[in-house]
Amino acid sequence: MQLPADVPLHPRSPDHLRHFHGLPVFDFPEAGDDRPLPADPGSVAWRLRCGQGAENEDAYDYWNRFFATAPLDGIRALLIGSPWYGFDGGGLDDSMPMMAERLTGLEALFLGDVDMEESEVSWIEQSDLTPVLDAFPGLRELGVRGGTDLEFPVVRHEGLRTLRFESGGLPRQVVRNVAASDLPALQYLEMWLGVEDYGGDATVADLRPLLAGDRLPALRHLGLQNSLFQDDIAAAVAQAPVVARLDTLRLSMGSLGDEGAEALLRGRPLTHLRYVDLHHHYLSDAMMLRVWEALEPAGVRVDLSGQNGDEDDDWDEDDDGSPVRYTAVAE
Repeated sequence: MQLPADVPLHPRSPDHLRHFHGLPVFDFPEAGDDRPLPADPGSVAWRLRCGQGAENEDAYDYWNRFFATAPLDGIRALLIGSPWYGFDGGGLDDSMPMMAERLTGLEALFLGDVDMEESEVSWIEQSDLTPVLDAFPGLRELGVRGGTDLEFPVVRHEGLRTLRFESGGLPRQVVRNVAASDLPALQYLEMWLGVEDYGGDATVADLRPLLAGDRLPALRHLGLQNSLFQDDIAAAVAQAPVVARLDTLRLSMGSLGDEGAEALLRGRPLTHLRYVDLHHHYLSDAMMLRVWEALEPAGVRVDLSGQNGDEDDDWDEDDDGSPVRYTAVAE
């Protein structure tokens, strides 16, 4: 299994996607931009974002012009950004049935393709994803950036293969409902769990149904990332039955330290994996070497970039003098 082409090997702070659903991203032109539309509408992922051009086209006019002039039935992938998703965004729930009626070939949808200059990730307002899943039963890929007001229903969806949540604080109920859903085709699941200050209230207990391996029969990639309890996640993953059928694993972007890495090395074998992503971590040099020596000779590609907490770093300390650890993405 290949990682989806839009997913970078080293994901960092949220930025505008350059590729989505394996396709280069094309911005639908604003008023005054005379660029021609792609001859093959299925060769690109179409992004809707306005307010950036010289004429500062009204979002309502831009939206209507897209639906009046774009070759809608040939579009396979769509990204929606500012102003519909952002600090003042209200989402597009009411528009989903109309979109589904017009975008008959849509396979992939990304909600909230907003960069940090437009909105901090914690300010991106989402909503209940039920209208999206109901309107597009053939959807194969869904990406969501932002966790504020986000809801994911317990659902059966036959087509979904890739599901990604990019968040500085993913609500616990979203995690629980994903785990409880019937998603027989889902191969790729990635969740940035975030921190409690920004709504990330999930715990390891909420992840255990995912790790048990009883659901999501097609799952081959799992990402449980960007948390302050990354050591606890690693310890749970180390004993998780689901790991045996994974091809790739991401436990990156969080507070992973030597304790979590030790649990991984002592747990179920990981040498069948093709790729393990641990970047943005707090491992010591000695532990990094142990991880490499355990996995790299077996052919596992390991990402241990972004080491934090070097002895020479001027880092923050808790009241007890212990170093403060951070996630890669929070606010």
